[in-house]
Amino acid sequence: MAAGGLSRSERKAAERVRRLREEQQRERLRQVSRILRKAAAERSAEEGRLLAESADLVTELQGRSRRREGLKRRQEEVCDDPEELRGKVRELASAVRNAKYLVVYTGAGISTAASIPDYRGPNGVWTLLQKGRSVSAADLSEAEPTLTHMSITRLHEQKLVRHVVSQNCDGLHLRSGLPRTAISELHGNMYIEVCTSCVPNREYVRVFDVTERTALHRHQTGRTCHKCGTQLRDTIVHFGERGTLGQPLNWEAATEAASRADTILCLGSSLKVLKKYPRLWCMTKPPSRRPKLYIVNLQWTPKDDWAALKLHGKCDDVMRLLMAELGLEIPAYSRWQDPIFSLATPLRAGEEGSHSRKSLCRSREEAPPGDRGGPLSSAPILGGWFGRGCTKRTKRKKVT
Repeated sequence: MAAGGLSRSERKAAERVRRLREEQQRERLRQVSRILRKAAAERSAEEGRLLAESADLVTELQGRSRRREGLKRRQEEVCDDPEELRGKVRELASAVRNAKYLVVYTGAGISTAASIPDYRGPNGVWTLLQKGRSVSAADLSEAEPTLTHMSITRLHEQKLVRHVVSQNCDGLHLRSGLPRTAISELHGNMYIEVCTSCVPNREYVRVFDVTERTALHRHQTGRTCHKCGTQLRDTIVHFGERGTLGQPLNWEAATEAASRADTILCLGSSLKVLKKYPRLWCMTKPPSRRPKLYIVNLQWTPKDDWAALKLHGKCDDVMRLLMAELGLEIPAYSRWQDPIFSLATPLRAGEEGSHSRKSLCRSREEAPPGDRGGPLSSAPILGGWFGRGCTKRTKRKKVT
């Protein structure tokens, strides 16, 4: 006799009874689910009795259905009517003019026009992976700052925008001409590697993606510091990591900007990550003293209910209208004026083979032979911050 008072055969019998009840419950759930999918007029009297006897299951299934529909609606992209959008942009322009301290938060949505996929859009990385579809990425070295990037730079020049807080690792804010002091790249920059042994940390800006060999909790790039010889590391903050570098994350400036802001403009971000950073939302202040929030995004965000205004439109479309309303010209991007080339540290002799990524060039004539391809490539990128992100949610097949 076992310590619990039941013999082995009795425990087995009790387990069989438990499993039988669970299977009966699952079968009842399937039956009720099939009946609920029918129109009320098409249900038989017997099916009606089964629903009446299974009120708890009906309530549970209807709740599940409502939650699924709610999640589906949140993933849908909604576009405001053109006239409605223009009216909202006029309201946004007034807020920009009257703001005493405007801070801009940006997400992947501002870079989709540069052929860099977002994450949670209909064709975003996470969305496709959840559907079991493969993900390929454009060659990021061919991406250039978008109309939105260039508009933000002009707004900063005009002192209408004080600081930019970005989730993006693509380095396009830096390349648009925005000063380093005016950017907080919270998740790092694909063009920057650092020596953490030097004090202060020594930065190396490159003209190629430095993250080819790096991944979650593995950040060494394979190159060494020119001064102390220590292994360099990338600046990317992967999911599940905490960013500790001073630059280019620049958390100190982001926190100060958020504390001083009276207006926050969110562009192209689902805010599902940014909402987890209380320092960016002044949550210690009473609601009446928090910054006014303006959101530009095609999909639902968890901050929509807090927003003074939500604009459903593509970032480039909204910014084009906004700049026209403000009477400001949008500067054209020029590779000849791209700051990354003046900031970049050249590789030392012997380091040329330390990466296989395509390097940025001011013109196609500067590109090495065989490296002058025209349109963006859609071949899968296997390494680096973007490639690792693409495989993050890929489920491994079980070996049978």
